[in-house]
Amino acid sequence: MGHLPGVELRAVRTYAVPSIGELLHRSGEFTARVQKRYDDTVLILDAVLEHGFDHPTGRAAIRRMNQMHGSYPISNDDLRYVLAAFVVVPVRWLRDYGWRQLTDVELRACVAYYQRLGTLMGIQDVPADLAGFERLLDDYEAEHFHRNDSSRRIADVTLDLMATFPAQRLLPSSWVRRGAQALMDPRLINALGYPPPNRRLAAGVHRVLRAWPIRAAVYDVAALGTFPRAEHSHDIAG
Repeated sequence: MGHLPGVELRAVRTYAVPSIGELLHRSGEFTARVQKRYDDTVLILDAVLEHGFDHPTGRAAIRRMNQMHGSYPISNDDLRYVLAAFVVVPVRWLRDYGWRQLTDVELRACVAYYQRLGTLMGIQDVPADLAGFERLLDDYEAEHFHRNDSSRRIADVTLDLMATFPAQRLLPSSWVRRGAQALMDPRLINALGYPPPNRRLAAGVHRVLRAWPIRAAVYDVAALGTFPRAEHSHDIAG
């Protein structure tokens, strides 16, 4: 699957905080230009990850992100919560569905990466470790998740977008939506005002994901490209 559902659902989680959902809805970016907004976010974050914090391209990406955030009245608490979502949600997703458990070194590296990113974004009081990020996420959601029309609309648009991704677009969009909702925990489902997923469907979706564990794509560079057909190989060899 080219796009991991856990990654998209990480974003959907944050919409359930009304101050975040309302801001995104007011900006119009997630209703008029949802594909561009999604692509821009991925490209900016990938630029930092690929080139590093100190490379000119990485610095330019962080500067652009800070310029965008600086155009809106976003609280430090909301920024810190979103940062925690970027740390915790993928880690929990891989714990549930990865083909192996992340090592302690990988977990510390993940935390260190987002701590540095948070610092460069000007976020105050970034947690010191993974346990701190998890407490922040869980406590913030317990306090701030509430039903909100704007949050629901942004979530609906994002689920519609998920149905257009390469693997998912082979399925009816209604299936993609119900499958995504089946992966949401009860607190998120309730905050977004979605009906509780069918238990059999939810169990089936979880079984499928566990049956085909997520793993990084591994490929052999020597096997890439085109090769001469067997009948012509002697001509080339000669």
